[in-house]
Amino acid sequence: MGMKELQALIEVLQAEAAKGRDNLVTGTWHLHFEHRGETPVFSFNKCESEVYCEERPTVFAADGSGTVIDKGGPLFGGD
Repeated sequence: MGMKELQALIEVLQAEAAKGRDNLVTGTWHLHFEHRGETPVFSFNKCESEVYCEERPTVFAADGSGTVIDKGGPLFGGD
């Protein structure tokens, strides 16, 4: 991760913090910088265990746009 990605992460966190309690990153246990295909993303994993989890992580584009790629949520019985 370089300076461009670090700045993009700061912008994502500031935007989500500005939403107050109704944000997509509260409750995150693990934050990952990774690639989905050619797209760099930040993945906010809300499961304590990385072995077993019943919730999809929240995923943001790491290109500085702040685009939400996946809001995350329950794997079973959710949206």
